[in-house]
Amino acid sequence: MTFHNPHLLWLLTLLLPAAGYYLYRLRKGGAALRISSVAGVLKAPRTVRYYLRHAPFVLRMAALATLVVALARPQSTEQNTRTNTDGIDIMLALDVSGSMLARDFRPDRLEAAKEVAGSFISDRYGDRIGLVVFAGEAFTQSPLTADQSTLLTLLGRVRSGLIEDGTAIGNGLATAINRLRESDAKSKVIILLTDGVNNRGEIAPVMAAEIAKEQGIRVYTIGVGSRGTAPTPAIDMFGNMTFVQAKVEIDEKTLQEIADATGGRYFRATDNEKLRAIYDEINRLEKSKVEVADFTTYTEEYLRWVLAALALLAAEFLIRTLILKRIP
Repeated sequence: MTFHNPHLLWLLTLLLPAAGYYLYRLRKGGAALRISSVAGVLKAPRTVRYYLRHAPFVLRMAALATLVVALARPQSTEQNTRTNTDGIDIMLALDVSGSMLARDFRPDRLEAAKEVAGSFISDRYGDRIGLVVFAGEAFTQSPLTADQSTLLTLLGRVRSGLIEDGTAIGNGLATAINRLRESDAKSKVIILLTDGVNNRGEIAPVMAAEIAKEQGIRVYTIGVGSRGTAPTPAIDMFGNMTFVQAKVEIDEKTLQEIADATGGRYFRATDNEKLRAIYDEINRLEKSKVEVADFTTYTEEYLRWVLAALALLAAEFLIRTLILKRIP
C-alpha cells in the first residue's frame, strides 16, 4: 500500500500530546471527598464500567488516527506488464543425407548443425519455428510452433538414414515454403542448410526460390563443408561403414541464386565456429520486435479507513452514553 499524500501522516504525532494530557489528568485525579481509608473500596467487586472506563478515549484516538490515514489517501498498487511481440515465422530446412555424417565438423556435420540450430531456437523468444528435413525426399519434422521445448525434442530425434538418401534441395525448400504459405506473420524466413548438390526430387531449387519470392519469404542458405576433401562415410566390400577422403562438393552457385532471388543471403560454413557465427548473424538480421510496457494500477482505499473511523466513533459514543453514562 502507498499513500498519495504521505506528508499528512505527520498529523499522527499530534495524538501524542493528547495521550500525554489524558494520562496527566488521570494521575492528578479529581477527588472531591476525603475519606480516612480506601480499603473497603478496593475489596468491592469490579463491574464492566471499571474495565471500560478508558475505552472512549482509546476509541476516540484510534478514530482520529484512522481519519489521518484516510486523509493521506492510501492506495493499493498492482504492477502489470504488457508484452507486444511482432514475431517472425521461421522454417529450418535441414539436409540429413549420408554425406552429412562427414567428420570435417565435430562430431560430424549433422550433429554440429543440430547443436547450433538448437541454440538458435532457444534464442528466438516470441517466434514460431518449424523444422523440415530432406535427403532424397523431404518431410516436415515439426510444423510452426512457439513451443521451444517440443521443437528441441523433435530436433534431437533427427537422424541420417531415416529417409532415402540423396540431396533434394528443391523439395526441401518447397516443403518449407508450403508450411509458411498460410502464415500471417509480417516476416517469413527459411534457413536452408545443405552440404551437397541437388541430385534428387521433382522440384528444381531455383523454381522453388521463385515460389518463395512470390510468397514474400526470405531464404537464407548455408553450405556446410570444409574446402578440399573430408572424411566421408562409405560402405566397404564387407558391408561395413568406413570413412574415406571424398571431395567436398557444394552447389554454391544455386544456393547463392536462391538467396539472391528471395532477398536473403548465402553463407559458407567450413567448421563449427563458422557455422555458429552464421546462425548468430542470421539471429541479428532477423530480430523480432518485442515491446514491453510496465504500468501500475492504483486503487483508492481511503473509503474503508473512513468507514473504520466512523465505526470507532460510533462504538465510543455507545460506550460513553449507554455503559458509562453518569447517574444524575
